[in-house]
Amino acid sequence: MNKLYLGGIIFTALMLVLTYLSVGGSKGGLNDDIVNMLAIAGAVALVIITVFVVIKYVRQMQVDSASGELVDESWEGIGEYKNELPTGWAVMFLLLMVWGMWYFTMGYPLNAYSQIGEYNEDVAVHNAKFETKYKDITGDKLVEMGESVYLAECKVCHGLSADGIEGKAANLNHRLDAVAIKHAIANGANNFKTDFAGGMPPMMLSDPAQIDAVTDYIMSGFVDGHKGAEAFAMGGCTGCHGEKGEGMPFVGPKLDCFDTATVVTVLKDGKKGAIGTMPKFDRLNDKQKEAVGAYITSLSK
Repeated sequence: MNKLYLGGIIFTALMLVLTYLSVGGSKGGLNDDIVNMLAIAGAVALVIITVFVVIKYVRQMQVDSASGELVDESWEGIGEYKNELPTGWAVMFLLLMVWGMWYFTMGYPLNAYSQIGEYNEDVAVHNAKFETKYKDITGDKLVEMGESVYLAECKVCHGLSADGIEGKAANLNHRLDAVAIKHAIANGANNFKTDFAGGMPPMMLSDPAQIDAVTDYIMSGFVDGHKGAEAFAMGGCTGCHGEKGEGMPFVGPKLDCFDTATVVTVLKDGKKGAIGTMPKFDRLNDKQKEAVGAYITSLSK
């Protein structure tokens, strides 16, 4: 067999083996991925065509003599043959353009392996196991879970002991402080987007003395006979929050202490308060939000 053909066959086989090992040995591998399979097929075709063309023209250089029609122009006695655009080259060029457009618009975006895709799949599997394992957790175990989530997600702003880091964020060891209460009375709350659909309008009270009385009444824990109880009722607070700040489902939150529902609502929707704006925590699942609510509720008891 001619050495040229033998060398071409050996080179082709070597390139095909290296291509297969390169793709098959990668993290994604073939994995029945149509894009990777097409890449292998394309590599095989390119190697075979390249070797065939190289052998053809090398062989032609060895045995053929120059012939053909020359163009009219010449440069210092050097002429040039008329060479039409090769049909095969034109066809391959068009096919490559079509394949490239398909690959970058549909093939790769819709079917390709990606590290972020693999990560999302792993997270989904982990979350499914998590929800199955902990879906019925209650009591102290739920509080312990909430503490773990709090330390991972909330301590940066609210502090290790949930004291708000000297006013940088809300102190979660008690339900409300005077600044937050007066801010809510003056500016309203909830922005009409939480589970308490009606929201709280601003300026339900305008008299500074009444505002101070209501603030003291709430801070006292709604003790009987407090002078702020009358202003609390006259300002319309009891209509949504109850006579003792016990709250009403889907109307107004509890004011006497934290409860799980209130915390879950804030985690789900975020909150704009006296200190600043707290973002919503979509990355927490429902059980994690419930656990954080249970933990924060336990702090104020």
